[in-house]
Amino acid sequence: MGPPGAGKGTQAKVICEQKKVPQISTGDILREAAKEGTEKGLKAKEIMDSGRLVSDEIVIDIIKDRIQKDDCKNGFLLDGFPRTRIQADALKKLLEDLNLKLDHVINIDVPGEELIKRLLNRAKIEGRTDDNKTTIENRIRVYQEKTQELIDYYSKMGILKNINGLGTPGDVTSKIKQVLNN
Repeated sequence: MGPPGAGKGTQAKVICEQKKVPQISTGDILREAAKEGTEKGLKAKEIMDSGRLVSDEIVIDIIKDRIQKDDCKNGFLLDGFPRTRIQADALKKLLEDLNLKLDHVINIDVPGEELIKRLLNRAKIEGRTDDNKTTIENRIRVYQEKTQELIDYYSKMGILKNINGLGTPGDVTSKIKQVLNN
């Protein structure tokens, strides 16, 4: 977990390589669908480009299909999901139905000014249309309004670990590995 630009995707790739499990990023899956020009993909692109969140129904269906694939049998890492309490409840039910559970929820915490700086830089490097200043500010606001409640949700379950997301990517990886190895 963490706001847009916190480094979730960067950290997820490293951890997945080390643990030999797939990274499940709803953002990547939705962007791929948009590139393919599917009806769901084009709708998702329109929503993402405006800085809004894609509907829970679409995201949950994508996750359900993905975690049932063979490469997830030894575990998986969810990157940027769930984002809302509704998604968290749906994920909990889905995992229970599949006789699975969440072992850890990592929250990467980064101050707002740093997030904007990181995302504007990423937009220049990657040419992402969903990373302009207005959209970034909206995405951070939406995160604070809708996703922040998940910190309490997973804290109460006893599986949330907060990680300071400042420093080099290697520093943050080390902090995450300490949590995963305990």
